[in-house]
Amino acid sequence: MGHGTRVGFVCRGAPSDEQRAALAWLEAQSFETVRVSPAEVGAATDGCDVLWWHRDAPLGDDVLSPGSVEAFEAFLEDGGGLLLTLRAMGAVDDLGIDPVAPDVVGTQSVAEPTGVLWRTLYDDHPAIAAFESIRIPICDRGAVPTARYESAVPTHGEVLASTVRGGRDVPNEMTVVSWDRGGGVIGIGAPLAFDEPADESVADARSDLASGCLSAVGSGDQPARPKTADELSAMREAFAGDPARPRYHFTPPANWLNDPNGLIRWNGRYHLFYQYNPAGPFHNAIHWGHAVSDDLLHWTDEPIALAPSPDGPDRDGCWSGCAVDDDGTPTILYTGGDGRWQLPCLATSADPDLRSWEKDPGNPVIEEPPSDLDLLSTEHWEIEFRDHAVWRDDGTWYQIIGSGISDRGGTALLYASPDLREWEYRGPLLTGDDGHGAVWECPELLDLGDRSLLHVSNYEDVVYFIGGVDDGEFDVAHRGVLDHGDFYAPQSLRDGDRYLTWGWLPETRGTAAQWDAGWSGALSLPRVLSLGADGRLRQRPAAEVDRLRQRRLSTAVPSVLDEARHALEVGGRTLEIELEVSLEDASAFELSVFESADREERTAVRYTRENELIVDRSESSREGVGATDAQRMPVTPYDEPLSLRAFLDGSVIELYANDRHCLTSRVYPAANSTGVSVAAEGGRATVSAFEARELESAITPATRPASAAAGTESQ
Repeated sequence: MGHGTRVGFVCRGAPSDEQRAALAWLEAQSFETVRVSPAEVGAATDGCDVLWWHRDAPLGDDVLSPGSVEAFEAFLEDGGGLLLTLRAMGAVDDLGIDPVAPDVVGTQSVAEPTGVLWRTLYDDHPAIAAFESIRIPICDRGAVPTARYESAVPTHGEVLASTVRGGRDVPNEMTVVSWDRGGGVIGIGAPLAFDEPADESVADARSDLASGCLSAVGSGDQPARPKTADELSAMREAFAGDPARPRYHFTPPANWLNDPNGLIRWNGRYHLFYQYNPAGPFHNAIHWGHAVSDDLLHWTDEPIALAPSPDGPDRDGCWSGCAVDDDGTPTILYTGGDGRWQLPCLATSADPDLRSWEKDPGNPVIEEPPSDLDLLSTEHWEIEFRDHAVWRDDGTWYQIIGSGISDRGGTALLYASPDLREWEYRGPLLTGDDGHGAVWECPELLDLGDRSLLHVSNYEDVVYFIGGVDDGEFDVAHRGVLDHGDFYAPQSLRDGDRYLTWGWLPETRGTAAQWDAGWSGALSLPRVLSLGADGRLRQRPAAEVDRLRQRRLSTAVPSVLDEARHALEVGGRTLEIELEVSLEDASAFELSVFESADREERTAVRYTRENELIVDRSESSREGVGATDAQRMPVTPYDEPLSLRAFLDGSVIELYANDRHCLTSRVYPAANSTGVSVAAEGGRATVSAFEARELESAITPATRPASAAAGTESQ
């Protein structure tokens, strides 16, 4: 762009020093420029390809008149482009572009190279065609007016970039956003200041970014929200070649996933909702993502189900909750975030496909936490009070909410209601003691027949208690850990006579690696939870998982192993390995997976004579990506043999031992590290069974009519 392109430079009154510098830059770039005031947008901008509003002064109430707003709208409807930079990005609400304006507008003191952290999903955007990196410093000194989103994201805009500062990624400072309003709109709240001196490379980057964004808005449509189901599915294609991306474990289309939510079977279909950030692969501004399946295995993306309401009690996030059938009405109970408060909110759906939800006008349905307990207050929350599990018993609804009692520990608070809207506090169902965490998140109570299972997440582990409820309190008979690895915040679905449970598998790689990948988070396979004859917990993959098997692979494993390692003629990133082994006189048996040809990269799964299963991640990534600590799990019963099912999927290792114990790991080997080998240590081990199978992908493209695929985000 440049020569021949007519830019309308929006400036009210005499230009400031910063605006003069921007006008001089336009002239140096050979743009044809006309200066117009906001009140003159219209006839004076006839023939302009792009309007550029570059404003360093605060926005006053008198800057935009109703007539000038209408003129901006008409310009966009006619296909013109609009670039809003510095404080001007804060005018998107006044201009009718987005009801959610940047929540941080002011002056930023820049003392180190600072700029934009572009999203990998949009690394082909024309605005950054001149750059080889997605980290672009554009200012290295000065006091610069800026605007950005932090605790919220725009309703209609798509975040294109966050912030890089001094070589550090700052994902939650979102500074570049695009909208499609007939013509394209881009807002840059990053320090794009032309009157500030800068090192040559930084000044060149500033120039290239400004030129690229003017070109991009002048060329037409820009990425926007909400996304249709088909657009969400299409986003997955950007990551099709990522070897770390799981194929049969559910992942988000792009961006961020954490807790599974609202699991429900409705009209014969399984619905999976999950915590989702549409702005990138980091935890912020949580929405509810949605996917649907007919068979528990193959999932199709649906439009976002819940989004924060700008003026509602969930304006800072729609957090974890559950779904129930209220006499034929699908109903969600979820946590709404509003400043330092988090309170229960309710939404219902009249849509048979559960694509649209209506939030209850009485939200929040519980207006404050109980006052008779010294509930924990922390830096971020007035009271730690969130996450909901709801069930009905003998005509009464019950729910438990996670919290913590100061100087005691995590607690699950019990409530009762006749209608899901008027709730009576009954007291703590159970409060932890030392070692079970200060706060309990995502509590869930499951009726397993003779006894019940209560599990809670305490920031590190998912702790479970087996026992019974007596007079509103939980009597503990046994306790344990649901998964000894990278597994958190599980939620369950009652499906006939079984419970199906999914957990969040968080990344163990750093923030920058997650940003570069463009996605973060996966869910476990659906697990069936039950009690054995001994009253102890049993866990196994849902029987449907067997249907993912595509073909059996050749595995010539000796029946008796010694210390000589046996490399198998099998390998891959989407495998199921099923084996049974007895140690005989060996000190350990080792299954090595995700091996490189030279074995310098590998993950060792070791079963020891001490009846411990260990996942050794010290050599899992030769690039040093991800956690390197060893994960350990005691394995019972202590009479051999060990029965093990190992599911390998991109960066996931999900282990089931003796249909009782689970350990899930996240590892990040290179693409060609796909080998498998076995060996015994310190003696002989007998392998009585060993099978390996290749598994198919669990994600299917959206193939619905356009009208059904469209959807909108619930506000």
